[in-house]
Amino acid sequence: MIRIGYFSKITQISIRRLRHYDEIGLLTPSATDEATGYRLYALDQIQTAHRIVALQDMGFGLAAIAEIMRDFQDSDKFESLLAVRLKETQEKEQAIKNQLQLIESTMKRLRKEDDSMQYDVTLKTLPKRYVASLRAVIASYDDEGSLWEQMEKELGGQIPMADTLPYPLSIYHDEGWKDSDVDVEIQVTVEGQHEDTANVHFKTVEPIEVASAIYKGSYDQSYQANGAVAKWVAESGYDYAGPMISIMHVNPDTEPNPENWVTEVCCPIKKK
Repeated sequence: MIRIGYFSKITQISIRRLRHYDEIGLLTPSATDEATGYRLYALDQIQTAHRIVALQDMGFGLAAIAEIMRDFQDSDKFESLLAVRLKETQEKEQAIKNQLQLIESTMKRLRKEDDSMQYDVTLKTLPKRYVASLRAVIASYDDEGSLWEQMEKELGGQIPMADTLPYPLSIYHDEGWKDSDVDVEIQVTVEGQHEDTANVHFKTVEPIEVASAIYKGSYDQSYQANGAVAKWVAESGYDYAGPMISIMHVNPDTEPNPENWVTEVCCPIKKK
């Protein structure tokens, strides 16, 4: 039998942590010295302690480690838990890579004293949504309001908007800028399942990864904001993966003062 102090040195686990493991039933000493009260460990518990450390190094929490230790001989269950942990770690790795790209890109723009620095570009994923959609070719971008009027007329206020993502958005499908006859789609997230109307169609939109920037004020800033996003994409190792999107968080329907409008311009992206 080994006293807790020596066991701590062998396993490189602090005495405080060993006591905590004992309290939660993760690694309980084999015996306690009746005279001194010292916790005593068996030699075969060294391997158990090393296993716990290895699982912690993989990022498992103590509750998950306790579950693994109870069923350690069940290799299928252990492998499934490892697969879940692997996926979680890969997602964190990608998030860190995204953060690094944002930092590096921002540093480059700072060095260049870039005017686009007034727009903070971020990476995000627009979640899966069920939407009411209306797409048409309109005379110009300034006529987009006619699409919203048409949608409102056909839905008649009977379709419940989703509480989670109530914002409306516009998608500009033309390959480049056009002075006239522009292909625009508007979407709003809704609840339930609904039948199409004459021009409004209901569909599920899959998640979209985007680079985005938010600006406050009138829509005449959209050109600069879109330019800032496009420049960031070009400098950060991504390719364009779809038409530009504009999300109207605060818009003329809810706020008459253009100075208070809040718009997010989004560029769908993919890794090169």
